[in-house]
Amino acid sequence: MKKIIMLFSGLLLLSACSAAPKGSAGDTASGGNEQSGDTIKIGVNLELSGAVAAYGNQEKDGIEMAVKEINDAGGSDGKNIEIIMKDNKSDSTEAVSVTTSLTTKDKVVAMIGPATSAAVKSSLPNATKVKVPLVTPSGTDDSITLQGDAVQPYAFRTCFQDSFQGKVLAVYATDTLNAKKAAILGDNSSDYAKGLTTAFKDAYTGEITAEENFTKGDKDFQAVLTKIKDKDFDVLYLPGYYEETGLITKQAREMGIDVPILGPDGFSDPKYVEIAGKENVNDIYYASHFSTKTADNEKVTTFVDNFKKEYDKDPSSFNALAYDAVYMIKQAIEDQGSASSEAITKGLAELKDFAGVTGTMSIDKDHNPEKSAVVLGLQEGVEASAEVVNP
Repeated sequence: MKKIIMLFSGLLLLSACSAAPKGSAGDTASGGNEQSGDTIKIGVNLELSGAVAAYGNQEKDGIEMAVKEINDAGGSDGKNIEIIMKDNKSDSTEAVSVTTSLTTKDKVVAMIGPATSAAVKSSLPNATKVKVPLVTPSGTDDSITLQGDAVQPYAFRTCFQDSFQGKVLAVYATDTLNAKKAAILGDNSSDYAKGLTTAFKDAYTGEITAEENFTKGDKDFQAVLTKIKDKDFDVLYLPGYYEETGLITKQAREMGIDVPILGPDGFSDPKYVEIAGKENVNDIYYASHFSTKTADNEKVTTFVDNFKKEYDKDPSSFNALAYDAVYMIKQAIEDQGSASSEAITKGLAELKDFAGVTGTMSIDKDHNPEKSAVVLGLQEGVEASAEVVNP
């Protein structure tokens, strides 16, 4: 009888253990990672090599500058920030591996990056699984933070989303450029570009007289430009990244297409002008998150001055967005009085009136920042105008 009772008790214990919830690697009892020791470990998952390395390296500079400032001033909540930076090589599959390494091996309490929407969307399931918040400086695809009606609990960003910038560009085309007819030439291989196309079409009140596509990696756009050249349009909308849109701009201008060209924040890199040739970069307008021309408060002017001293150039929107991402995490830690993943997630979700260099922002119910956009105008390859557009 004693043996039967002991066996029965053992089975009950085994059953209870089997029914207990199992945490992922790196989880605490409540999920996520805990800060330990004298440093706060933040992971950085960026495109430091490969096709869009220009974005990742700009964000790297902004992150490193912010961390140095914070640590020199005494850290966050009295602790220094330690950055663990890894290269996802502009590859979405590699971005997933980097996410897993940072969250489960390095046990970071939060992660910044990736820079591009596709890499963020690939990385997010693993970050969500281990309950570590992810802040992307420049992933603008709407579905990063909101899939259907479901808010992604560990996804945040410092940039506005595609539906917002697509609407801004449509309104700018109508109200500022007085464009009653538009042609669209978009990247059909990119979630980013497809979302921008949809958002523009939904908001544009004029007539779309031509719509064509290209694919990432294309070099020769003569055939597709020939298709639209003889159409009647007042503006050419190019949703895509600088590698292709720079070439399209060059080839369009050389073919005599001289209408204003409108683009998203994917134009926001000096290589766009380098690829297009500055002689071809006239009447170019694109959505951006930051401009030194709109610096109108001490925080922004100090950032611009310090960045020039550190890197001997003006900061870009990617520099500024990544800089803000670090300070948003710092603010979340200090608001909650804790540097655990759980506390940072809560702090980011509740962030209100955060004064960043890309604008004062509050995180809305869908984890997007409510903030302004800037439409920049380029003439002869240089920034000639900057118009702030409020949400």
